[in-house]
Amino acid sequence: MKSAKRNVKVAEDSFKAGHYDWSLFFWHLVLEKTLKGLIINRGKIPPPVHNLRYLAKTAGLNLTKRLDKNLKEITGFNLEARYDDYKFKFYKKATSEFTKKWAQICREAYQWLLKKI
Repeated sequence: MKSAKRNVKVAEDSFKAGHYDWSLFFWHLVLEKTLKGLIINRGKIPPPVHNLRYLAKTAGLNLTKRLDKNLKEITGFNLEARYDDYKFKFYKKATSEFTKKWAQICREAYQWLLKKI
């Protein structure tokens, strides 16, 4: 949970620096780490996956349809193991406007998850 909180700052700083793809990548990490923290708080071992919807299900969360749909999209922000062509497409997709919109959605999801602790 502490690491997720630090990653919020990295996501916000990346946005300010114009690194929109990395901002969204770090927002994904914030949500992934928070979900894994919730799973640990429930006495389980989190699976070694990056799929946010799967992690939410493992944590036993009841997601709204909107949040479920958003987590599906945000899962695609995980760039670590992606091929270069995917990373480049995502880089082009992650405009300032797109990132601003999704960063707000991620902030709201993060705040919702924090209430589940």
